[in-house]
Amino acid sequence: MSRLAKTFETLSQTGRKALVPFITAGDPYPEFTVPMMHAMVEAGVDVIELGVPFSDPMADGPVIQRASERALAHKMSLRRTLAVAMEFRRTNQHTPVVLMGYLNPIEAMGYEEFANAAARAEVDGVLTVDLPPEEGEQCAAFLKARDIDSIFLLAPNSSAERIQKMDAVGSGYLYYVSLKGVTGAGHLNIEDVKTKLEELRANTGLPVAIGFGVKDAETAKMISDLGDGVVVGSALISKIEANLDSPEQAKKEIIELLASMRQAMDNGV
Repeated sequence: MSRLAKTFETLSQTGRKALVPFITAGDPYPEFTVPMMHAMVEAGVDVIELGVPFSDPMADGPVIQRASERALAHKMSLRRTLAVAMEFRRTNQHTPVVLMGYLNPIEAMGYEEFANAAARAEVDGVLTVDLPPEEGEQCAAFLKARDIDSIFLLAPNSSAERIQKMDAVGSGYLYYVSLKGVTGAGHLNIEDVKTKLEELRANTGLPVAIGFGVKDAETAKMISDLGDGVVVGSALISKIEANLDSPEQAKKEIIELLASMRQAMDNGV
């Protein structure tokens, strides 16, 4: 059983939901990322989505776009992001790590070489934003052969047929984009999310993590009541951006926010 499957199964058995933070590898500088990952685990997160910096992150809002720009200024790349994951894994063998990024760097490396490198880094899942399941079977096959999950994005307008396709090609969990637009934009409509989750449950047996709009403990609690996991990204990276001259303060504020989310998800706001 993969680390992701085991994590979601254990959480389900205990009636808890996954807290899944996203940070960009190398933001605000490369040496910040691994200590931040370990600190997030201590704050109670269950899965870490590690962003691969990219020059044209079209699905991301301005906050995460600027995070990529800061990381790229430090020469971060797909290979260096894999090195970050490998360093984290040296002292943490239980927390799943999911790479989240775009297809171009993977294609430049080649699917098989990328799958081999991801396996060496003990990455647990790969979420490629601009690789739909209809075109993702080849890459998914290379990853599956190495026990790495392929994770796909579901949109509010995804049809039942498309959900079933993602269920067939994907594994680990499905990431439900809870609102139309880019990351960090807009406000969640909980009733809309609830209605869509009912359709998702009817067409997939995979866990569903919900993101794109989770900003605070209250939102995390509401979302956790609907799905199997809560993804938070822009709200964390905003802490980094607000404290570029004081990364330790950024880390402190991120940990406080995640701890409040964990508390709310487990015990109520």
